Amino acid sequence: MWPHVYYTESVTWLRRVKINKLKIIIPILLVLQLHAGLKVGPYRAVLFLNEKENILLPFNFEVTEKGKKIIIKNAEEKIEVSEIKFKKDSVFIQMPVFDTEFRCKITNEGLQGHWINHYRNENNIIPFKAYFGQTNRFDFVPGKANPYFEGKWECTFSPTSQDSSKAIGIFHHLEQTDYISGTFLTETGDYRFLEGMKNGNKMYLSCFDGSHAFLFVAELNTINETLSGVFYSGAHWQESWTAKRNEHFELKNADEITFALDKNKVVDFKYLNFDKKFVSLTDKKFENKPIIIQVMGSWCPNCMDESAYLSELYSVYKSQGLEIIALAFEKTTDFAKAKTQVNRLIKKFNIKYTVLLPLQTGKNKASESLNFVNNITAFPTTIFLNREHKIVKIHTGFSGPATGNEYLRFKENTESLIKNLLKL
Repeated sequence: MWPHVYYTESVTWLRRVKINKLKIIIPILLVLQLHAGLKVGPYRAVLFLNEKENILLPFNFEVTEKGKKIIIKNAEEKIEVSEIKFKKDSVFIQMPVFDTEFRCKITNEGLQGHWINHYRNENNIIPFKAYFGQTNRFDFVPGKANPYFEGKWECTFSPTSQDSSKAIGIFHHLEQTDYISGTFLTETGDYRFLEGMKNGNKMYLSCFDGSHAFLFVAELNTINETLSGVFYSGAHWQESWTAKRNEHFELKNADEITFALDKNKVVDFKYLNFDKKFVSLTDKKFENKPIIIQVMGSWCPNCMDESAYLSELYSVYKSQGLEIIALAFEKTTDFAKAKTQVNRLIKKFNIKYTVLLPLQTGKNKASESLNFVNNITAFPTTIFLNREHKIVKIHTGFSGPATGNEYLRFKENTESLIKNLLKL
């Protein structure tokens, strides 16, 4: 009796070949191994962003639990992936939270196939390979330790364009080696957990979390200590960037980018919940309670980080009267699809606070819908209301765990504000 209906073709082939039992053992074991799951152990994965120019985005993962779970690693971050399906020699891997997936075949080396980003209509299918037993990320041999890139950098993306933007690069050489971790802070959020290494005068950093597929390459000018490089986001975007050391550089205050048009105005809105019933701030559940409004989307990695934090926050302060309402501006206006996508986020982070579906997409629509603020420039944007439901603070973007002290500072300021609002 064969273990799975998917192997009907393989079974037929084995029965048709009339050879002795010794010769048939190997193909039978191979079929059984494919059904049992992926080979357990470490893998080096590569996304081929541009095969002609040999632009490769590497990342690492490990297969555990008898081949039934994958753990993707980006510096300190570990992403558990358990939605894995097998069919014959093929593997289908659905990323948690995000609407992206891998479609692969098991090979002698490991895996080969494609990563598909369903949020995009163009340049959304990227060739992929994974090599079993390899633990390195970038294909370089570490040289003599020299922490060139350690510290804080003032960065400019697309420096020669009218759309240029500023960021803060924070890089750290692990234990004074050529291995590097870091991130970029921007006025709309951070680039999450980046990992890579120094090779000569160049720095290579990458991240893959199911939504972000980021690759940064930069070269150090040792004379004036400046960086120049290229940033790749998936196969659809690339831009130049430069940087210079500047321990004192700061971005715009995230609490001042979006602001209330009238601080004395009582905020209200009406959106659908998952039961297709309208929910309003005038409902009894929210009466005389301070409220955090999370303007977000399940497709947004920074929103994912904020959702994890707000879920923990709600478990602490709900009993004291705090309410949180997430407004999920999804990539679709279809109710059933939006609900399905947001439900994956809710399940992942055990979200107990209210989540509503505006059934609108993009920052422009969010700005039109929330017409009591000047503009929504980023997902997430977090709006803090007092018991009268008047705006006391609006925070643009989210500096997540990868930003270290910035994240700790945000948490400290947020919880201080909540405690004050609950006392009033």
